Amino acid sequence: MEQKGELQKELKTDEEARIKRAGIEDELKKLKHQVAVWDRLNTLVGSSSGDKYRRYVQSLVLLTLLKNANVELTKLHSRYRLVKGGGDMEIKVIDSDLADQERPTDNLSGGETFIVSLALALGLAQMASNNVRIDSLFLDEGFGTLDDDSLEKALNALSSLNAQGKTVGLISHVDQIKERIPSKIVVKRSAQPGVSRLEGAGVKHSWS
Repeated sequence: MEQKGELQKELKTDEEARIKRAGIEDELKKLKHQVAVWDRLNTLVGSSSGDKYRRYVQSLVLLTLLKNANVELTKLHSRYRLVKGGGDMEIKVIDSDLADQERPTDNLSGGETFIVSLALALGLAQMASNNVRIDSLFLDEGFGTLDDDSLEKALNALSSLNAQGKTVGLISHVDQIKERIPSKIVVKRSAQPGVSRLEGAGVKHSWS
Protein backbone atom coordinates (compact mmCIF):
# COMPACT_ATOMS: atom_id res chain seq x y z
CA MET A 1 0.00 0.00 0.00
CA GLU A 2 2.84 2.33 0.86
CA GLN A 3 4.44 1.66 -2.55
CA LYS A 4 1.11 2.34 -4.27
CA GLY A 5 0.81 5.64 -2.45
CA GLU A 6 4.30 6.63 -3.54
CA LEU A 7 3.46 5.80 -7.17
CA GLN A 8 0.24 7.83 -7.04
CA LYS A 9 2.17 10.74 -5.57
CA GLU A 10 4.75 10.53 -8.37
CA LEU A 11 1.99 10.35 -10.99
CA LYS A 12 0.32 13.42 -9.50
CA THR A 13 3.62 15.29 -9.43
CA ASP A 14 4.30 14.28 -13.02
CA GLU A 15 0.81 15.43 -14.10
CA GLU A 16 1.29 18.79 -12.39
CA ALA A 17 4.68 19.16 -14.08
CA ARG A 18 3.18 18.39 -17.50
CA ILE A 19 0.38 20.93 -16.96
CA LYS A 20 2.92 23.52 -15.85
CA ARG A 21 5.14 22.75 -18.85
CA ALA A 22 2.16 23.06 -21.22
CA GLY A 23 1.40 26.49 -19.75
CA ILE A 24 5.02 27.54 -20.18
CA GLU A 25 4.99 26.33 -23.80
CA ASP A 26 1.82 28.33 -24.52
CA GLU A 27 3.39 31.42 -22.98
CA LEU A 28 6.56 30.79 -25.01
CA LYS A 29 4.50 30.63 -28.23
CA LYS A 30 2.88 33.97 -27.40
CA LEU A 31 6.27 35.53 -26.68
CA LYS A 32 7.71 34.13 -29.93
CA HIS A 33 4.76 35.65 -31.82
CA GLN A 34 5.39 39.03 -30.19
CA VAL A 35 9.09 38.81 -31.04
CA ALA A 36 8.21 37.94 -34.66
CA VAL A 37 5.95 41.01 -34.88
CA TRP A 38 8.65 43.31 -33.52
CA ASP A 39 11.27 41.65 -35.72
CA ARG A 40 9.07 42.19 -38.78
CA LEU A 41 8.49 45.81 -37.76
CA ASN A 42 12.23 46.30 -37.30
CA THR A 43 12.85 44.83 -40.75
CA LEU A 44 10.35 47.24 -42.29
CA VAL A 45 11.09 50.48 -40.48
CA GLY A 46 13.99 49.95 -38.08
CA SER A 47 17.00 52.16 -38.78
CA SER A 48 18.85 54.79 -36.77
CA SER A 49 18.43 57.37 -39.56
CA GLY A 50 14.70 56.75 -40.04
CA ASP A 51 15.19 55.95 -43.75
CA LYS A 52 13.40 52.61 -43.55
CA TYR A 53 10.39 54.14 -41.82
CA ARG A 54 10.25 56.99 -44.33
CA ARG A 55 10.38 54.61 -47.29
CA TYR A 56 7.73 52.38 -45.72
CA VAL A 57 5.34 55.30 -45.17
CA GLN A 58 6.02 56.61 -48.67
CA SER A 59 5.18 53.21 -50.13
CA LEU A 60 1.85 53.21 -48.27
CA VAL A 61 1.09 56.73 -49.52
CA LEU A 62 2.01 55.65 -53.06
CA LEU A 63 -0.39 52.68 -52.88
CA THR A 64 -3.19 55.00 -51.76
CA LEU A 65 -2.34 57.44 -54.54
CA LEU A 66 -2.38 54.67 -57.17
CA LYS A 67 -5.73 53.43 -55.87
CA ASN A 68 -7.24 56.91 -56.22
CA ALA A 69 -5.55 57.52 -59.57
CA ASN A 70 -6.90 54.24 -60.97
CA VAL A 71 -10.44 55.32 -60.11
CA GLU A 72 -9.87 58.51 -62.14
CA LEU A 73 -8.01 56.63 -64.87
CA THR A 74 -10.97 54.29 -65.37
CA LYS A 75 -13.12 57.34 -66.11
CA LEU A 76 -10.54 58.87 -68.45
CA HIS A 77 -9.33 55.78 -70.32
CA SER A 78 -10.13 52.26 -69.11
CA ARG A 79 -7.26 50.81 -71.15
CA TYR A 80 -4.68 51.66 -68.48
CA ARG A 81 -4.14 50.72 -64.83
CA LEU A 82 -1.34 51.86 -62.52
CA VAL A 83 0.58 49.52 -60.21
CA LYS A 84 3.60 49.83 -57.94
CA GLY A 85 6.82 48.69 -59.57
CA GLY A 86 9.77 46.89 -58.01
CA GLY A 87 11.49 50.08 -56.81
CA ASP A 88 10.48 52.01 -53.70
CA MET A 89 8.57 54.71 -55.61
CA GLU A 90 8.39 53.12 -59.05
CA ILE A 91 5.13 53.19 -61.02
CA LYS A 92 4.26 50.79 -63.83
CA VAL A 93 1.35 50.93 -66.30
CA ILE A 94 -0.75 47.86 -67.10
CA ASP A 95 -1.93 48.10 -70.73
CA SER A 96 -5.05 46.01 -71.41
CA ASP A 97 -4.66 46.51 -75.17
CA LEU A 98 -1.31 44.71 -74.96
CA ALA A 99 -2.56 41.64 -73.04
CA ASP A 100 -2.06 43.40 -69.68
CA GLN A 101 1.59 44.02 -70.43
CA GLU A 102 3.45 45.94 -67.72
CA ARG A 103 4.99 49.09 -69.21
CA PRO A 104 7.44 51.55 -67.60
CA THR A 105 6.24 55.15 -67.54
CA ASP A 106 9.11 56.31 -69.77
CA ASN A 107 7.73 54.01 -72.49
CA LEU A 108 4.46 55.96 -72.77
CA SER A 109 3.59 58.28 -75.64
CA GLY A 110 2.93 61.97 -75.06
CA GLY A 111 -0.83 61.48 -74.93
CA GLU A 112 -0.56 58.46 -72.65
CA THR A 113 1.78 60.35 -70.33
CA PHE A 114 -0.69 63.23 -70.19
CA ILE A 115 -3.60 60.92 -69.29
CA VAL A 116 -1.61 59.08 -66.61
CA SER A 117 -0.27 62.36 -65.17
CA LEU A 118 -3.77 63.81 -65.11
CA ALA A 119 -5.10 60.75 -63.27
CA LEU A 120 -2.25 60.98 -60.73
CA ALA A 121 -2.91 64.71 -60.24
CA LEU A 122 -6.60 64.05 -59.64
CA GLY A 123 -5.78 61.19 -57.28
CA LEU A 124 -3.35 63.40 -55.36
CA ALA A 125 -5.91 66.20 -55.18
CA GLN A 126 -8.39 63.74 -53.70
CA MET A 127 -5.87 62.81 -50.99
CA ALA A 128 -5.10 66.46 -50.21
CA SER A 129 -8.70 67.65 -50.25
CA ASN A 130 -9.55 66.21 -46.82
CA ASN A 131 -12.90 64.89 -48.08
CA VAL A 132 -13.67 68.18 -49.83
CA ARG A 133 -15.00 67.72 -53.36
CA ILE A 134 -12.78 69.34 -56.00
CA ASP A 135 -14.72 70.24 -59.14
CA SER A 136 -12.35 72.67 -60.87
CA LEU A 137 -9.15 71.93 -62.76
CA PHE A 138 -6.84 74.46 -64.42
CA LEU A 139 -4.00 73.47 -66.74
CA ASP A 140 -1.36 75.92 -67.89
CA GLU A 141 0.15 74.86 -71.22
CA GLY A 142 1.77 71.43 -71.56
CA PHE A 143 0.07 70.79 -74.90
CA GLY A 144 2.55 72.32 -77.31
CA THR A 145 4.86 69.28 -77.33
CA LEU A 146 2.10 66.74 -78.08
CA ASP A 147 1.63 65.28 -81.55
CA ASP A 148 -1.86 65.27 -83.12
CA ASP A 149 -2.77 61.80 -81.82
CA SER A 150 -1.52 62.54 -78.30
CA LEU A 151 -3.29 65.89 -78.29
CA GLU A 152 -6.54 64.22 -79.31
CA LYS A 153 -6.21 61.73 -76.43
CA ALA A 154 -5.53 64.57 -73.99
CA LEU A 155 -8.52 66.58 -75.19
CA ASN A 156 -10.77 63.52 -75.01
CA ALA A 157 -9.62 62.95 -71.43
CA LEU A 158 -10.42 66.56 -70.52
CA SER A 159 -13.79 66.32 -72.28
CA SER A 160 -14.50 63.24 -70.18
CA LEU A 161 -13.78 65.24 -67.02
CA ASN A 162 -16.06 68.02 -68.21
CA ALA A 163 -18.81 65.47 -68.89
CA GLN A 164 -18.47 64.33 -65.26
CA GLY A 165 -19.43 67.83 -64.13
CA LYS A 166 -15.95 69.21 -63.50
CA THR A 167 -14.98 72.69 -64.65
CA VAL A 168 -11.83 72.50 -66.77
CA GLY A 169 -9.83 75.63 -67.52
CA LEU A 170 -6.98 75.61 -70.05
CA ILE A 171 -4.30 78.15 -70.88
CA SER A 172 -2.82 77.39 -74.28
CA HIS A 173 -1.53 78.76 -77.58
CA VAL A 174 -2.41 75.60 -79.54
CA ASP A 175 -4.97 76.38 -82.26
CA GLN A 176 -6.54 72.91 -82.13
CA ILE A 177 -7.40 73.46 -78.47
CA LYS A 178 -8.90 76.87 -79.19
CA GLU A 179 -11.18 75.28 -81.78
CA ARG A 180 -12.40 72.61 -79.34
CA ILE A 181 -13.27 75.00 -76.49
CA PRO A 182 -16.66 76.70 -76.88
CA SER A 183 -16.28 79.14 -73.96
CA LYS A 184 -13.01 81.02 -73.97
CA ILE A 185 -11.26 84.29 -73.35
CA VAL A 186 -8.74 85.26 -76.00
CA VAL A 187 -5.75 87.47 -75.18
CA LYS A 188 -4.60 89.51 -78.18
CA ARG A 189 -1.71 91.90 -78.56
CA SER A 190 -2.49 95.53 -79.14
CA ALA A 191 -0.50 98.12 -81.01
CA GLN A 192 0.45 99.72 -77.71
CA PRO A 193 3.55 98.05 -76.14
CA GLY A 194 2.85 96.11 -72.95
CA VAL A 195 -0.91 96.19 -73.43
CA SER A 196 -3.15 93.28 -74.46
CA ARG A 197 -6.80 93.07 -75.47
CA LEU A 198 -9.19 90.53 -73.94
CA GLU A 199 -12.05 89.14 -75.98
CA GLY A 200 -14.73 86.69 -74.93
CA ALA A 201 -18.02 86.18 -73.13
CA GLY A 202 -18.25 88.04 -69.84
CA VAL A 203 -15.24 90.29 -70.49
CA LYS A 204 -15.99 93.75 -69.11
CA HIS A 205 -12.59 95.37 -69.57
CA SER A 206 -11.06 94.77 -72.96
CA TRP A 207 -7.62 96.19 -72.13
CA SER A 208 -5.01 94.97 -69.67
